[in-house]
Amino acid sequence: MRIVIAEDAVVLRDGLCLLLGSRGHEVAAAVGDGEALVAAVAEHRPDVAVVDVRMPPSRTDEGLRAAIRIRRDHPDLGLLVFSQYIETHYAARLLAGGARGIGYLLKERVTDVKDFLAALERIAAGETVLDPEVVTQIMGASRRGDALALLTPREREVLAMMAQGRSNSAIAETLFLSYGSVEKHVTQIFTKLGLAPSDNDHRRVLAVLRYLQG
Repeated sequence: MRIVIAEDAVVLRDGLCLLLGSRGHEVAAAVGDGEALVAAVAEHRPDVAVVDVRMPPSRTDEGLRAAIRIRRDHPDLGLLVFSQYIETHYAARLLAGGARGIGYLLKERVTDVKDFLAALERIAAGETVLDPEVVTQIMGASRRGDALALLTPREREVLAMMAQGRSNSAIAETLFLSYGSVEKHVTQIFTKLGLAPSDNDHRRVLAVLRYLQG
């Protein structure tokens, strides 16, 4: 993969470059602020951008705001927000633009390099990868809609795991259900949320967006 990194902590930025380079990926650019990130993405057209949340000049939410701009201008680019912080407002705005190819992971909760690299590959392939704590906090900052209220506790549990980017097989293994049972729950979720089959829309992504935005 061709990757652009936006991280203001020099040691972490260099560490990510070495890690990704050693695993055969190309780091096209490694920058330290949001404006440089936007410029690097426009120049190098990477497969994925890894973005910190808090960067200069204010060190508040420049990374996420830059990610939203990039998502608007380059909707097919994979984006991994990789931070110590959860900014629910901008995270919800980023996901509102389409959850396909979006990830949000917390630095302190990534304990396995293989999991991190796998997350990048899934995001580049168009999947959604969200840390469970990110899902929880976004949900706490939003209101549930009437359609979501129709879901059973088990269906909400399955939908929450879908929001984490889990496949049906992974959900079945985690919840000790058969694969067929998970498929039935997913079908019921689509039905209750009014998500009819379509050639143009990805129902799984739409269900996750409905869950996150309430």
